[in-house]
Amino acid sequence: MPDFTRRGFIAASLAAGTVRAIPAIATRTGGRRILTLVYDKSLGMMRAVERLVP
Repeated sequence: MPDFTRRGFIAASLAAGTVRAIPAIATRTGGRRILTLVYDKSLGMMRAVERLVP
């Protein structure tokens, strides 16, 4: 078990709460997700771009 300071414990607790809350928020927004593949010249490869459309 790691030896947490009070500040480290609070930060870890907030991070864990955020990870649990984000999927619930994402599913509540409604609308559709559109995934588009675009060619990025700077990377020299394809990358995915995701948009939310109400």
